[in-house]
Amino acid sequence: MSKPKVELQVVNISGSQVQAGAYAMLLAEKDGDRQLPIIIGASEAQAIIMELRGITPPRPLTHELFASVIQVLGAKILRVLIYRAENGIFYSYLFLSAGEKLIRVDSRTSDAIALALHTKAPILIYEDILEAEKLNLKPEKPVGENNRKQNLKNDPVNQMQSVEIMQSALDKAIANEDYEQAAVLRDMIKNFKHLKPTD
Repeated sequence: MSKPKVELQVVNISGSQVQAGAYAMLLAEKDGDRQLPIIIGASEAQAIIMELRGITPPRPLTHELFASVIQVLGAKILRVLIYRAENGIFYSYLFLSAGEKLIRVDSRTSDAIALALHTKAPILIYEDILEAEKLNLKPEKPVGENNRKQNLKNDPVNQMQSVEIMQSALDKAIANEDYEQAAVLRDMIKNFKHLKPTD
């Protein structure tokens, strides 16, 4: 008998107050009030923010490349499942279909969620994990896909944090002499700053 699962959606990403140089991704159950924070890195935060805002970079990011490879191979991402949590680290599976075969692939949760957003696949978590790891604060009201993008666009704090995340990734790319990635990030920051809040 399979364990009960809950569908989640990404609500927000902000700078982590717990871990320097990291970011907190906030997930909320679609049909309830529970929320789940997950600490992720700068590049993963950048990729997820781009997906939430519907911004297409000049060249594919890693999760976009992986999604394209999956498609070319005739497979499809069915869902993401967060199946374990231990010491603040979350573990996820990607479930794919390829013809008659169901394939399960272990993945970092941040990578899995970036792929799920890109392919519009559901993000699931076991009920008992969500209950054990949920935020104990008064939750924000979960929002739908369109409202979520609109809130990110209209909130100047979120816009500023998003630019800071991408700027951090740009600085890292330049330090590593990855000039191709730096050029992509520079263009994304430029496009991002042109998206002004609506009235």
